[in-house]
Amino acid sequence: MFHPRRWSLARQLLALQTVVISVLMAGGIAGAYLQARRNSLATARETVLAVARTVADDPAVLAALRRPDPAAVLQPLAERIRADTGTTFVVVMSPSGIRYTHPDPAQIGGRFIGHIEGATPTGPVTETFTGTLGRSVRAVVPILDGGEVRGRVGVGILLDTVSRGLRQQFPLLLGAAAIALLLAGAGSWLVGRWMRRQTHDLGPAELARMYEFYDAVLHAVREGLLLLDRQGRLQLANDEARRLLGLDGDPVGRPIGAVGLPEPLAAALAAGHARTDELHLTGDRVLVVNQAPARWDDAELGTVVTLRDHTELQALTGELDSVRGFAEALRAQAHESANRLHTVVSLIELGRAPQALQFASAEIAAAQQLTDQVVGAVREPVLAALLLGKVTQASERGVELLVAEDADVPEGAVAPRDLVTIVGNLLDNAIDAAVAAPPPRWVRIGAAVRDGELVLGISDSGPGLEPADVTQAFRRGWSTKQPAGRGLGLALAGQAVSRNGGTIDVAGSAFTIRLPVPAEAPR
Repeated sequence: MFHPRRWSLARQLLALQTVVISVLMAGGIAGAYLQARRNSLATARETVLAVARTVADDPAVLAALRRPDPAAVLQPLAERIRADTGTTFVVVMSPSGIRYTHPDPAQIGGRFIGHIEGATPTGPVTETFTGTLGRSVRAVVPILDGGEVRGRVGVGILLDTVSRGLRQQFPLLLGAAAIALLLAGAGSWLVGRWMRRQTHDLGPAELARMYEFYDAVLHAVREGLLLLDRQGRLQLANDEARRLLGLDGDPVGRPIGAVGLPEPLAAALAAGHARTDELHLTGDRVLVVNQAPARWDDAELGTVVTLRDHTELQALTGELDSVRGFAEALRAQAHESANRLHTVVSLIELGRAPQALQFASAEIAAAQQLTDQVVGAVREPVLAALLLGKVTQASERGVELLVAEDADVPEGAVAPRDLVTIVGNLLDNAIDAAVAAPPPRWVRIGAAVRDGELVLGISDSGPGLEPADVTQAFRRGWSTKQPAGRGLGLALAGQAVSRNGGTIDVAGSAFTIRLPVPAEAPR
């Protein structure tokens, strides 16, 4: 407990501030004392010089020097001046330094102890010297009579007297220093108390270790993590979040809407509401977004956002939907085949073999014609399987799905997964639109490779999109259908087209998709 390194950061800061303040106050007191002493000596020097000049200019002093016994007149006068001015001595002397006056009458007639030669008509002498009364600050001024030095005046103040005045001021100085120290200590205590609350009374080593572990954990987790403050500014983005969102530079401290996120995702995060497993699209990813408030001691700090990459899973889900649709188509075909087989068997049992043969041949020819048409036009097997399934699905819903006779989709022109995402979602929307429209209900799809691009055309008998809705149609959550929660299909299709560097043009119910074909792709 008494080891400083085990103290909390707040306690160490308080101890350091106390030491620094104490040292500063001690230095301040010492400096103030020296400055006061210097000022006192300067004041004493000015005082003795002023008194000496005043005495030297007194006509009574000059008149007394002309008398046969100057001491008889000058001694009372000098003592009175000394008493009135608070100086230690006022000595009037001859030009050679023989005293006429002195506080100790026994010293009258003796020689003045000190330097008097410099006291000439051009200037006085000021010095600190030890005389008969002790060490003193003194000034010696000549007494002039028509330009001739008739005598000199020495005035001094003992250093003990100067120090006594300083000692009288010292308690006041110490009192001011003590008050300042108390105020500084109180301020340091308040700062330390605030620091304890902020650091939870942890020491520097504990804080450093906690920061290192937390930072390592935040950047090592497999999920993307964002921390937003109450104003919607980004305070932390771990490595996975930067990768998933494609953040460049240092976005920390910037509003979430200004870091380059898609507008729907940025608006959702800036709102600060709780979110659970919401799907959002970025440039080339499908993200699952969760957002929850961050609280500490019942105070809201902001929100925590987690991001999971759902791109591969969403693509696999699309493929699974296609396979499921194909399976449903096979089931429907099996059901229809069973009905047709029963019909053929019944015709044979009724003895109508020619009619049975004619009926069976027509059904086989129709089925084979559709298969040959699709497989012949679409050499990409995944897309061909998707179309065969969609044809049956559309037929079950009363919609005729037509594949253009001149359709041509070479194998490997575009990634099969992206083709399934684009064509599957657009056909689903087209079939839904045709079902909602009055008869005849149809959907047409065409495909061709022109000028290095795979051009896909999908149209339907539905009402189509209004021109004002075309831009919004490819955003997540936009849909003309009910219930809510749909609106992902067109967004995924648009994302796949953008990922492949293509474009989508919409004119009513006709969608035209252009996808670049690599030069090495087979024709």
